[in-house]
Amino acid sequence: MCGIVGYIGKRDVAPLLLEGLQRLEYRGYDSAGIAIHANGTGKAAGGLKTAKAKGRVRELESRLPKRFAGSTGIAHTRWATHGAPTDENAHPHLDTEGKVAVVHNGIIDNAAELRAKLLADGITFASETDTEVLAHLIARSDAEKLEERVREALRHIEGTYGIAVLHADFPDRIVVARNGSPVVLGIGEHEMFVSSDVAALVSHTRQVVTLDDGEMATLKADDYRTYTTEGSRTTATPETVEYAAESYDMGGHDTYMHKEISEQADAVDRALRGRIDDRFSTVHLGGLNLDAREARGVRRVKILGCGTSYHAGQIGAQMIEELARIPSDAEPASEFRYRNPVVDPDTLYVAVSQSGETYDVLAAVQELKRKGARVLGLVNVVGSAIARETDGGIYVHAGPEVCVVSTKCFTNMVVSFALLALHLGRIRDLSVADGKRIIEGLRKLPGQIDEILKGEEEIKKLSAAYADAKSMMFIGRVRGYPVAREASLKLKEVSYIHAEAYPASELKHGPLALIEPAMPTVAIVPDDDLLEKNRAALEEIKARSGRILAVAHQEQEKADHTIVVPKNEPELDPILMGIPLQLLAYHTALALGRDIDKPRNLAKSVTVE
Repeated sequence: MCGIVGYIGKRDVAPLLLEGLQRLEYRGYDSAGIAIHANGTGKAAGGLKTAKAKGRVRELESRLPKRFAGSTGIAHTRWATHGAPTDENAHPHLDTEGKVAVVHNGIIDNAAELRAKLLADGITFASETDTEVLAHLIARSDAEKLEERVREALRHIEGTYGIAVLHADFPDRIVVARNGSPVVLGIGEHEMFVSSDVAALVSHTRQVVTLDDGEMATLKADDYRTYTTEGSRTTATPETVEYAAESYDMGGHDTYMHKEISEQADAVDRALRGRIDDRFSTVHLGGLNLDAREARGVRRVKILGCGTSYHAGQIGAQMIEELARIPSDAEPASEFRYRNPVVDPDTLYVAVSQSGETYDVLAAVQELKRKGARVLGLVNVVGSAIARETDGGIYVHAGPEVCVVSTKCFTNMVVSFALLALHLGRIRDLSVADGKRIIEGLRKLPGQIDEILKGEEEIKKLSAAYADAKSMMFIGRVRGYPVAREASLKLKEVSYIHAEAYPASELKHGPLALIEPAMPTVAIVPDDDLLEKNRAALEEIKARSGRILAVAHQEQEKADHTIVVPKNEPELDPILMGIPLQLLAYHTALALGRDIDKPRNLAKSVTVE
């Protein structure tokens, strides 16, 4: 959720850290701060210097002293968990003497207990945060090496962390550690970087090492080493980041959200590239590590995700049931691991996450693996924790997604589920003809997405008719219901308009009580075997003077407005029907003057519970 950046080398560190923080602003935050070794890697006499500010990185930049030079430092953007957004609660946090500086992502579950013990020992706290206890614990250690001092402190910690530590007495190093929150090392020439996200690294290096849970590292200007929190050395092999720094820029768009919506045709083409097998009317998914015999032994599919990923999983479960005839369902990962679920050896579990670091999903994966389940990952970020923890999986290849609100990654997740459903279906009972039909539909998607995006101006005009709504209803049936749920989420995330999604069939079981002229309804109305039943729902709304915006394959007589989308195969239609509603949410938020790329209270990568 929060962002970490660190550097050790020969360059002036403050501008590098500020640049890195700016690249992490999309993650969600409410304050920022920097700590540097005043004399870089020279004598420690200058000690540590810090600057912190509530608000955005520009507020921090304006507060930096003119003399703020050094060549080693750490920085942080905070998303509040313990304590309100204030200057005092911003990271980095220092011990009483100002010798230790810590930046931390995650939550220390036993922070209150540790704080009470430290207070009893006479320690004075400067903040309300859980993180500050770490600085004091490290400072109290009399171990000879900084690594030992950090290791001793971590033995007292319960919870999740990604940390970076500076110490005034050890100006030649940064010590970092990970447990449940991402830490990535960037390998440069006579310089080293660390961050919680490769976005902060790619303008300087594309060679990275991603730490595993329970792993630490020491960074020096010319060297790094990795080891476990128990002290055993580990072997870290650098990997090359797939995308260059330009992939994280706006590319001429006013917002990242608009850029990412506009990239969806190319993103889908990337997800399909090299995977279609025309000879057997199926797809190649070698990363699954699941042979045909094992696939035929699957008796159930359970998909786990949170938020947008959960909605993609709902559509994916329907696709797998329809094409592979395997009972399938989706469930929020955050609920799954707390209800003591029955883990069946014949069930295939699929963990879905854009970042591959979503804590609730990762924890569910770890619990499933502990119980011997087979788990696949469906993630966007190569080398992420979920990708490493699972038995195999599918990279969705959406490319970097910077806006907090997910658009192109949602679309590529659903496309990836279509590939998985086709793969499993052709191993089982799906005919060659149906396999060919789905492949032809998949190949049409990029062109049809472009066709939808060309209608953006009309959708922009429509958004003006709904921007004054205080609340909106979204409805759909069967394939349309998860689309309605995702569209409802998009609208409330980015515009702050209250929105609810219901199955259209549930209207008469309660939600009709809400229908009135001031409560518009967005209806997903595909041209399928439920068309007439969906039209009946529109009749019910209209009879109660409700306004209707339909997303359909043809004009709907009872709707006040209709967004017409091109028709594909019925199983693939949900992929297309969600895209105009992304644009509706975007332009509604724009009309209301919202901070589109950084909605209030939200974070891109949710690495805490």
